[in-house]
Amino acid sequence: MFFLDISLGSVTIPFKEVYTSLTGGTASKSTWEYIIINYRLPKAITAVLVGVGLSVSGLLMQTLFRNPLAGPDVLGLSSGAILAVAVVILGAGFLPPFLNTILVSAYGIVLASTLGSISVLLLVLVVAQKLRNTMAILIVGLMFGSFTSAIVGVLTSFSSAEQLQKFTFWSLGSLGNLSWTSICILAVCVGLGLILSAGSIKPLNALLLGENYAKSMGLNYKRARLIIIFATSILAGSITAFAGPIAFIGLAVPHIAKLTFQTSNHVVLYWSTFFYGGIIMLFCDIASQLPGLETTLPINAITSLIGAPVVVYLLLKKRNFQ
Repeated sequence: MFFLDISLGSVTIPFKEVYTSLTGGTASKSTWEYIIINYRLPKAITAVLVGVGLSVSGLLMQTLFRNPLAGPDVLGLSSGAILAVAVVILGAGFLPPFLNTILVSAYGIVLASTLGSISVLLLVLVVAQKLRNTMAILIVGLMFGSFTSAIVGVLTSFSSAEQLQKFTFWSLGSLGNLSWTSICILAVCVGLGLILSAGSIKPLNALLLGENYAKSMGLNYKRARLIIIFATSILAGSITAFAGPIAFIGLAVPHIAKLTFQTSNHVVLYWSTFFYGGIIMLFCDIASQLPGLETTLPINAITSLIGAPVVVYLLLKKRNFQ
């Protein structure tokens, strides 16, 4: 899927040329070489990082809250990023001109999104320390999401058409336009989140039967919960900062893994979700490029259009799944 994603697009490049270019050789056409190295390879790497990160974070949230509808945005991290970006883009008219120029740039938007996610993360960690009930943390995240939507709605009413267009394009998500520096930063963040997630596999298995059962097995519940929340925050926050709010993947991929392998063992679910996330995101990126055409569709539209029917089909096919 990775090689296919690089090969297909508005210009179809033979597999042999892709392999030659990625293994240190030079493609027979300089334009192909430029497209592969400067455009398609960064986008394919971003797709893998986004798919893997969001899928694993969705699995963590669904197990922690024991809620099949939980996703990586359930803690309000994406909402914090969206609010920060909305303030920068839609509230640009209220900012000083010099600050406006800096913040509305590509890195300014990434910085705003990161600060928004970190702010919500700190809020969630404080709440997690104060509240013993995990469901209460879920409610706080959902309430913050509603609050964010209200603020964005207010900013929208005071914004120009150009500002609304820019914010809409950002909210549709994008896997392209990332520099190698940005990809390296994203890879480090996703890698750290995945390491913390992999270290939580045993606690996640213990949490399947509830908080009290996990404690009876000797699990330090409060510590495990903080690590899971922190891992999800790193994954969802960094991905939203660099790629925008990507829908569906974090919610649906864990279900696809569960329905395929018919198990609740997180040793299996972690790795199946890991690989499914990367494969499905690469497939969605291929579909969004419309091979042979110059049109590129929003990645958010493709993830939902392709993913939702797949989950419904699997549910209907395996009706006995619990």
